[in-house]
Amino acid sequence: MARKEIDVRVHTTASPAVVYALLVDGAGWPGWSPLGSFELERPGADEPEGVGAIRVFRTGRVTSRERVVERVPDRRFSYELLSGLPLRDYRADVDLTPEGGGTAIRWHSTFAAKVPGTGWLYRRALGRFIGQVAAGLAAHAAATAARPS
Repeated sequence: MARKEIDVRVHTTASPAVVYALLVDGAGWPGWSPLGSFELERPGADEPEGVGAIRVFRTGRVTSRERVVERVPDRRFSYELLSGLPLRDYRADVDLTPEGGGTAIRWHSTFAAKVPGTGWLYRRALGRFIGQVAAGLAAHAAATAARPS
């Protein structure tokens, strides 16, 4: 089964620490992304949204369940899709790199479609969706960083 890849890159003026704090707070995602709602189904081993946590996002009629699989403070946030879309082995890594006084955000996903011949369709739709999520993250991080403390 052919694996598909999505690679979205955006830049924000915010620091990696600000961006990372937004990524690990699932409850905040509906505020800066197209996602409709968030629920923490199961907390992680060390902290509520740590490794092993299961996060549930609803958007319209789609409910996706994701497990946090890697967290490297201010550098990387990774998750796997457990259910919600007809995909296999979906994993996303959000890498944060200090760049030009801000942060380069790389949202990289790989997956295989469960239904042969539909991978291109999910790659296109998810690529557009992840582009919106990444742009929202970058803009919200910049606005958060610009706010007086």
